[in-house]
Amino acid sequence: MSAAALSPTAEYLALVRRRRVYGGLLLVLFIVLMASGWRTADARNAGGFLDGIAHILDFPIEILSEAARDWRNLPGYLRQYLPSLIETLNIAAVSTLLGGLIAAVLAVLSARALAPLPWLVVPIRRGMDVMRAMPDIVIALVLIFLLGGGPVPAMIAITLHTAGALGKLFSEVAENADLKPVEGLASVGAGWLARIWFAVAPQVAPNWSSYALLRFEINIRASAILGFVGAGGIGYDLRTTLQWGQGRYDQVVAIFALLFLTIVLVDHLSDRARARLVQGGHAA
Repeated sequence: MSAAALSPTAEYLALVRRRRVYGGLLLVLFIVLMASGWRTADARNAGGFLDGIAHILDFPIEILSEAARDWRNLPGYLRQYLPSLIETLNIAAVSTLLGGLIAAVLAVLSARALAPLPWLVVPIRRGMDVMRAMPDIVIALVLIFLLGGGPVPAMIAITLHTAGALGKLFSEVAENADLKPVEGLASVGAGWLARIWFAVAPQVAPNWSSYALLRFEINIRASAILGFVGAGGIGYDLRTTLQWGQGRYDQVVAIFALLFLTIVLVDHLSDRARARLVQGGHAA
Protein backbone atom coordinates (compact mmCIF):
# COMPACT_ATOMS: atom_id res chain seq x y z
CA MET A 1 0.00 0.00 0.00
CA SER A 2 1.42 3.38 -0.94
CA ALA A 3 2.30 6.15 1.48
CA ALA A 4 -0.29 8.37 -0.18
CA ALA A 5 -3.01 5.87 0.71
CA LEU A 6 -1.94 5.99 4.36
CA SER A 7 -1.87 9.79 4.55
CA PRO A 8 -5.55 10.25 5.55
CA THR A 9 -5.06 7.84 8.44
CA ALA A 10 -1.82 9.56 9.44
CA GLU A 11 -3.53 12.95 9.28
CA TYR A 12 -6.37 11.66 11.43
CA LEU A 13 -3.98 10.26 14.03
CA ALA A 14 -2.04 13.51 14.07
CA LEU A 15 -5.29 15.42 14.59
CA VAL A 16 -6.23 13.13 17.48
CA ARG A 17 -2.80 13.65 19.07
CA ARG A 18 -3.10 17.42 18.74
CA ARG A 19 -6.53 17.36 20.37
CA ARG A 20 -5.21 15.27 23.23
CA VAL A 21 -2.29 17.65 23.73
CA TYR A 22 -4.61 20.68 23.71
CA GLY A 23 -6.99 18.92 26.08
CA GLY A 24 -4.14 18.06 28.43
CA LEU A 25 -2.87 21.63 28.39
CA LEU A 26 -6.33 22.98 29.14
CA LEU A 27 -6.71 20.50 32.00
CA VAL A 28 -3.35 21.55 33.47
CA LEU A 29 -4.29 25.23 33.12
CA PHE A 30 -7.63 24.58 34.83
CA ILE A 31 -5.96 22.78 37.74
CA VAL A 32 -3.38 25.57 38.14
CA LEU A 33 -6.06 28.28 38.13
CA MET A 34 -8.21 26.37 40.64
CA ALA A 35 -5.25 25.77 42.94
CA SER A 36 -4.09 29.38 42.82
CA GLY A 37 -7.62 30.67 43.35
CA TRP A 38 -8.08 28.32 46.29
CA ARG A 39 -4.86 29.48 47.92
CA THR A 40 -5.72 33.15 47.42
CA ALA A 41 -9.22 32.77 48.82
CA ASP A 42 -8.01 30.69 51.77
CA ALA A 43 -5.30 33.26 52.60
CA ARG A 44 -7.83 36.12 52.63
CA ASN A 45 -10.34 34.34 54.85
CA ALA A 46 -10.52 35.29 58.50
CA GLY A 47 -9.66 31.68 59.29
CA GLY A 48 -8.39 28.81 57.23
CA PHE A 49 -10.97 26.81 55.31
CA LEU A 50 -9.74 23.47 56.56
CA ASP A 51 -9.80 24.74 60.15
CA GLY A 52 -13.35 26.03 59.80
CA ILE A 53 -14.89 23.16 57.82
CA ALA A 54 -15.46 21.21 61.05
CA HIS A 55 -17.74 24.00 62.31
CA ILE A 56 -19.77 24.45 59.14
CA LEU A 57 -22.91 22.98 60.73
CA ASP A 58 -22.67 24.87 64.04
CA PHE A 59 -24.79 27.83 62.94
CA PRO A 60 -27.58 25.80 61.25
CA ILE A 61 -27.76 23.50 64.27
CA GLU A 62 -28.05 26.51 66.58
CA ILE A 63 -30.90 27.94 64.48
CA LEU A 64 -32.79 24.64 64.24
CA SER A 65 -32.36 23.81 67.91
CA GLU A 66 -33.81 27.16 68.97
CA ALA A 67 -36.69 26.74 66.51
CA ALA A 68 -37.37 23.23 67.82
CA ARG A 69 -37.43 24.58 71.37
CA ASP A 70 -39.91 27.35 70.45
CA TRP A 71 -41.88 25.43 67.83
CA ARG A 72 -45.20 26.69 69.22
CA ASN A 73 -44.36 30.17 67.93
CA LEU A 74 -43.93 29.06 64.32
CA PRO A 75 -47.61 29.23 63.19
CA GLY A 76 -47.89 32.79 64.46
CA TYR A 77 -44.70 33.81 62.66
CA LEU A 78 -45.94 32.21 59.46
CA ARG A 79 -48.99 34.48 59.58
CA GLN A 80 -46.86 37.47 60.59
CA TYR A 81 -44.52 37.23 57.60
CA LEU A 82 -47.15 36.28 55.02
CA PRO A 83 -47.65 39.93 53.90
CA SER A 84 -43.90 40.22 53.27
CA LEU A 85 -44.03 37.05 51.20
CA ILE A 86 -46.91 38.49 49.18
CA GLU A 87 -44.82 41.63 48.59
CA THR A 88 -41.96 39.46 47.32
CA LEU A 89 -44.35 37.61 44.98
CA ASN A 90 -45.74 40.93 43.74
CA ILE A 91 -42.23 42.19 42.96
CA ALA A 92 -41.48 39.00 41.03
CA ALA A 93 -44.81 39.01 39.17
CA VAL A 94 -44.69 42.68 38.12
CA SER A 95 -41.03 42.39 37.14
CA THR A 96 -41.72 39.28 35.06
CA LEU A 97 -44.69 40.90 33.34
CA LEU A 98 -42.91 44.16 32.50
CA GLY A 99 -39.68 42.40 31.58
CA GLY A 100 -41.55 39.93 29.39
CA LEU A 101 -43.37 42.70 27.51
CA ILE A 102 -40.12 44.57 26.92
CA ALA A 103 -38.42 41.32 25.87
CA ALA A 104 -41.20 40.57 23.36
CA VAL A 105 -40.75 43.95 21.68
CA LEU A 106 -36.96 43.61 21.64
CA ALA A 107 -37.21 40.06 20.31
CA VAL A 108 -39.23 40.90 17.20
CA LEU A 109 -37.07 43.97 16.56
CA SER A 110 -33.87 41.91 16.80
CA ALA A 111 -34.99 38.79 14.91
CA ARG A 112 -33.19 39.02 11.56
CA ALA A 113 -36.06 37.62 9.52
CA LEU A 114 -38.70 39.83 11.18
CA ALA A 115 -36.96 43.11 12.04
CA PRO A 116 -38.54 46.11 10.25
CA LEU A 117 -35.23 47.99 10.48
CA PRO A 118 -32.30 45.61 9.92
CA TRP A 119 -29.75 48.16 11.13
CA LEU A 120 -31.34 48.01 14.59
CA VAL A 121 -30.72 44.27 15.03
CA VAL A 122 -27.11 44.49 16.24
CA PRO A 123 -27.59 47.47 18.64
CA ILE A 124 -30.64 45.84 20.22
CA ARG A 125 -28.82 42.54 20.63
CA ARG A 126 -25.87 44.26 22.28
CA GLY A 127 -28.25 46.17 24.53
CA MET A 128 -29.86 42.91 25.64
CA ASP A 129 -26.38 41.53 26.29
CA VAL A 130 -25.69 44.46 28.62
CA MET A 131 -29.00 44.05 30.48
CA ARG A 132 -28.38 40.34 30.83
CA ALA A 133 -24.76 40.70 31.92
CA MET A 134 -25.43 43.24 34.69
CA PRO A 135 -26.36 41.35 37.91
CA ASP A 136 -29.71 42.46 39.26
CA ILE A 137 -28.24 42.90 42.73
CA VAL A 138 -25.74 45.46 41.38
CA ILE A 139 -28.51 47.37 39.62
CA ALA A 140 -30.60 47.25 42.80
CA LEU A 141 -27.73 48.61 44.93
CA VAL A 142 -27.29 51.57 42.57
CA LEU A 143 -31.03 52.25 42.51
CA ILE A 144 -31.29 52.00 46.30
CA PHE A 145 -28.56 54.63 46.55
CA LEU A 146 -30.52 56.87 44.15
CA LEU A 147 -34.13 56.12 45.14
CA GLY A 148 -33.87 54.77 48.66
CA GLY A 149 -34.91 51.37 49.98
CA GLY A 150 -38.15 49.61 49.13
CA PRO A 151 -39.64 47.36 46.45
CA VAL A 152 -39.31 49.84 43.55
CA PRO A 153 -35.51 49.44 43.10
CA ALA A 154 -35.90 45.65 43.21
CA MET A 155 -38.69 45.74 40.64
CA ILE A 156 -36.68 47.91 38.23
CA ALA A 157 -33.53 45.83 38.65
CA ILE A 158 -35.29 42.52 38.08
CA THR A 159 -37.27 43.95 35.16
CA LEU A 160 -34.10 45.04 33.35
CA HIS A 161 -32.38 41.71 33.90
CA THR A 162 -35.52 39.81 32.88
CA ALA A 163 -35.87 41.86 29.68
CA GLY A 164 -32.30 41.01 28.69
CA ALA A 165 -32.57 37.32 29.52
CA LEU A 166 -36.00 36.73 28.00
CA GLY A 167 -35.21 38.93 25.01
CA LYS A 168 -32.43 36.55 24.03
CA LEU A 169 -34.67 33.49 24.38
CA PHE A 170 -37.67 35.13 22.71
CA SER A 171 -35.61 36.27 19.71
CA GLU A 172 -34.29 32.73 19.14
CA VAL A 173 -37.84 31.37 19.17
CA ALA A 174 -39.01 34.12 16.80
CA GLU A 175 -36.19 33.42 14.36
CA ASN A 176 -37.30 29.78 14.13
CA ALA A 177 -40.91 30.71 13.34
CA ASP A 178 -42.35 29.61 9.99
CA LEU A 179 -42.23 32.56 7.60
CA LYS A 180 -44.85 31.28 5.17
CA PRO A 181 -47.78 32.85 7.07
CA VAL A 182 -45.80 36.11 7.23
CA GLU A 183 -45.21 36.03 3.49
CA GLY A 184 -48.88 35.23 2.90
CA LEU A 185 -50.05 38.24 4.90
CA ALA A 186 -47.48 40.45 3.21
CA SER A 187 -48.78 39.38 -0.21
CA VAL A 188 -52.24 40.76 0.62
CA GLY A 189 -50.85 44.05 1.88
CA ALA A 190 -50.78 43.48 5.65
CA GLY A 191 -48.51 45.79 7.60
CA TRP A 192 -45.56 44.72 9.73
CA LEU A 193 -47.48 44.87 13.00
CA ALA A 194 -50.34 42.80 11.56
CA ARG A 195 -47.90 40.20 10.24
CA ILE A 196 -46.27 39.90 13.68
CA TRP A 197 -49.59 39.75 15.54
CA PHE A 198 -51.43 37.28 13.30
CA ALA A 199 -48.61 35.18 11.80
CA VAL A 200 -45.77 35.13 14.34
CA ALA A 201 -47.43 35.57 17.74
CA PRO A 202 -49.56 32.38 17.54
CA GLN A 203 -46.44 30.34 16.74
CA VAL A 204 -44.20 31.73 19.48
CA ALA A 205 -46.78 32.24 22.24
CA PRO A 206 -46.46 28.75 23.83
CA ASN A 207 -42.67 28.87 24.08
CA TRP A 208 -42.64 32.50 25.15
CA SER A 209 -45.15 31.75 27.90
CA SER A 210 -43.09 28.75 29.03
CA TYR A 211 -39.92 30.84 29.25
CA ALA A 212 -41.80 33.60 31.10
CA LEU A 213 -43.08 31.11 33.70
CA LEU A 214 -39.58 29.77 34.20
CA ARG A 215 -38.33 33.31 34.63
CA PHE A 216 -41.05 33.98 37.21
CA GLU A 217 -39.64 31.17 39.36
CA ILE A 218 -36.17 32.69 39.09
CA ASN A 219 -37.47 36.16 39.90
CA ILE A 220 -39.10 34.95 43.13
CA ARG A 221 -35.68 33.88 44.37
CA ALA A 222 -34.10 37.07 43.06
CA SER A 223 -36.63 39.32 44.81
CA ALA A 224 -36.06 37.46 48.08
CA ILE A 225 -32.28 37.87 47.74
CA LEU A 226 -32.58 41.58 46.94
CA GLY A 227 -34.41 42.04 50.23
CA PHE A 228 -31.04 41.49 51.93
CA VAL A 229 -29.79 44.77 50.44
CA GLY A 230 -32.85 46.74 51.52
CA ALA A 231 -35.14 46.18 48.55
CA GLY A 232 -38.16 45.13 50.60
CA GLY A 233 -40.07 41.89 50.75
CA ILE A 234 -39.46 38.85 52.88
CA GLY A 235 -35.71 39.00 52.27
CA TYR A 236 -35.52 42.20 54.27
CA ASP A 237 -37.29 40.53 57.20
CA LEU A 238 -34.92 37.58 56.96
CA ARG A 239 -31.90 39.86 57.13
CA THR A 240 -33.35 41.69 60.13
CA THR A 241 -34.06 38.52 62.08
CA LEU A 242 -30.60 37.14 61.34
CA GLN A 243 -29.00 40.38 62.55
CA TRP A 244 -30.87 40.14 65.87
CA GLY A 245 -29.25 36.75 66.42
CA GLN A 246 -30.26 34.44 69.24
CA GLY A 247 -33.86 34.78 70.33
CA ARG A 248 -35.07 35.34 66.76
CA TYR A 249 -33.96 32.11 65.14
CA ASP A 250 -37.46 30.65 65.30
CA GLN A 251 -38.53 33.55 63.06
CA VAL A 252 -35.68 32.73 60.67
CA VAL A 253 -36.97 29.17 60.35
CA ALA A 254 -40.52 30.42 59.77
CA ILE A 255 -39.33 32.70 56.95
CA PHE A 256 -37.30 29.92 55.36
CA ALA A 257 -40.30 27.61 55.58
CA LEU A 258 -42.53 30.17 53.84
CA LEU A 259 -39.97 30.66 51.08
CA PHE A 260 -39.41 26.95 50.62
CA LEU A 261 -43.09 26.07 50.46
CA THR A 262 -43.80 28.94 48.07
CA ILE A 263 -40.98 28.05 45.69
CA VAL A 264 -41.95 24.36 45.68
CA LEU A 265 -45.60 25.24 44.98
CA VAL A 266 -44.75 27.72 42.22
CA ASP A 267 -42.29 25.26 40.65
CA HIS A 268 -44.92 22.53 40.62
CA LEU A 269 -47.66 24.71 39.15
CA SER A 270 -45.40 26.31 36.55
CA ASP A 271 -44.04 22.91 35.49
CA ARG A 272 -47.55 21.71 34.78
CA ALA A 273 -48.43 24.96 33.02
CA ARG A 274 -45.31 24.80 30.85
CA ALA A 275 -46.03 21.20 29.91
CA ARG A 276 -49.55 22.11 28.80
CA LEU A 277 -48.35 25.16 26.87
CA VAL A 278 -45.54 23.43 24.99
CA GLN A 279 -46.95 19.89 24.57
CA GLY A 280 -50.64 20.71 24.51
CA GLY A 281 -53.37 18.86 26.35
CA HIS A 282 -53.05 17.88 29.98
CA ALA A 283 -49.70 17.69 31.74
CA ALA A 284 -48.60 14.23 32.68
